[in-house]
Amino acid sequence: MSRNLRGLSARKGVADGLYDEVVRAAGTGEASTDERLISVAGDFMTGHAAVLGTSSFYDFLRKDHLGKKVFVCDGTACLTSGRQEGLRRNLAENYADHEIGVVTCLGHCQSNDAFMVNGEIRVSGGDGTPPAMRTGSNADRPALLVPTGDLKEYYSLAEKWRSDTGSALKELELSGLRGRGGAGFPYHLKVRSSRDARADRKYIVCNADEGDPGAFSDKWLLEERPHSVLFGMLMTGIITGADTGVVYIRGEYPLAVRKTREAVRQLEEAGITEGSSGEASFSFRFHVVEGSGAYICGEETSLLNSLEGLRPEVRTRPPFPAVYGLFGMPTVLSNVETFANIHYILKESGSVYAALGTEKSPGTKLVSLDGAFNRPGLLEVRMGTPLRTVIDEMGGGTRYPVKAFQIGGPLGGLVPATKVGDLTLDFESFSREGFLLGHAGIVSVPVDFPVIKLLEHLFEFTKKESCGKCFPCRIGSVRGHELLSEAAEKGEKIDRQLFDDLLETMQLGSLCALGGGLPLPVRNALQWFSDELEGYFTSKEAK
Repeated sequence: MSRNLRGLSARKGVADGLYDEVVRAAGTGEASTDERLISVAGDFMTGHAAVLGTSSFYDFLRKDHLGKKVFVCDGTACLTSGRQEGLRRNLAENYADHEIGVVTCLGHCQSNDAFMVNGEIRVSGGDGTPPAMRTGSNADRPALLVPTGDLKEYYSLAEKWRSDTGSALKELELSGLRGRGGAGFPYHLKVRSSRDARADRKYIVCNADEGDPGAFSDKWLLEERPHSVLFGMLMTGIITGADTGVVYIRGEYPLAVRKTREAVRQLEEAGITEGSSGEASFSFRFHVVEGSGAYICGEETSLLNSLEGLRPEVRTRPPFPAVYGLFGMPTVLSNVETFANIHYILKESGSVYAALGTEKSPGTKLVSLDGAFNRPGLLEVRMGTPLRTVIDEMGGGTRYPVKAFQIGGPLGGLVPATKVGDLTLDFESFSREGFLLGHAGIVSVPVDFPVIKLLEHLFEFTKKESCGKCFPCRIGSVRGHELLSEAAEKGEKIDRQLFDDLLETMQLGSLCALGGGLPLPVRNALQWFSDELEGYFTSKEAK
């Protein structure tokens, strides 16, 4: 069924495709919305249920959200900061209860008091305008924080490599660049697979649906350095033979959407996306797509389904996107930070980039520090840097006592403060110690914040954001939240063996990292905070 719907959607492609039409129809908020959606289904020769079901999936398109005027950030960093309740009380003075909604994360974790109104991000302090992002780096020559400068000069690097794409690919391989979205997959392997695939058309897709609470690096890059991202996509298109690039940006980042669209217009006006190399003509088209509120679209196959106008459920793999991606065509799909590294690699060389980090984790990594730090903001950190250095020296330590750091988003590991000295900022160190680097957003957990409340929040988050495709995630998240809520609020004891079985089922049986990744921070909590949690379980064996 999905392949049939995919084929129907592909007839019009990305521009003014099925997804855009569904958003336009559902986003009116009028009584005739269903009729409009049915009309869209007719235009695309697909079933009514497919279109109506897709529209109801997204937070910003659901009928109960259309009347909202202001959205409060409900991310983990805001929760642990304890500032959400006060913010809601303040907003209640100007808005009715039914006018106030919540979103997963607005990417202002450095302030922990953000809300969105009329498509603008505001904060509760000062004049309401978000303060400028504080940035810093321990690299002598940062790869990501430097301004792009003159536009034509910046993109002239693409002309240099256009006639020798094989060497460009070799530089990417020498750099050892690994995906910065969390998985850490070698980037050059994706590019090579797509380059070698035979197809009538190929795509480059940037996953800018950065929904991990605590992470705001992708947001900053798109707002402040959009051309570094677009260059990386353009260059990848040149290497693979793709002629279309799609930037999928979460709807919770309205400024990032505007800035990226402005950057695309600048490229088009400058004629950079069209030209010739020798006798061969060249054309590359960018499309900026605004998401409609769904954390799961940060998962690559769910994102592809969303772009196709389908219900954004996770696909089974293989096949992988590099050979069967957008509209069934070979697609290089990677995240914002990954693409942003490519200009530095091709300008300075792959070996220079590799030398910034460790042998297995080359380069640098953007790290997001939440509002608990004395110097919150965004850091570009050399891979292999001691985590203690990042937290105490670069971040200035925390403003209040902290017992743990959740690193890598809601599915990232829960690192107790006592383990900070054992870790270095790289994939291998975190994996070896039983944690996950992921997006490298750091959320602080105060000493007086109950761990049981954090676990309840993580299960509730997964329950809300599950696409529903597989039962271990769909049912397991609901059941886990029930157990923790009853324990925290009613004093019910959780059967430890049952809970362990639940975690194992979710880890092994889930189709993607949403359900499969949740057990990691939960097990971290059970291991490192056993004294605090043992009273909630029938067994004292808090492993």
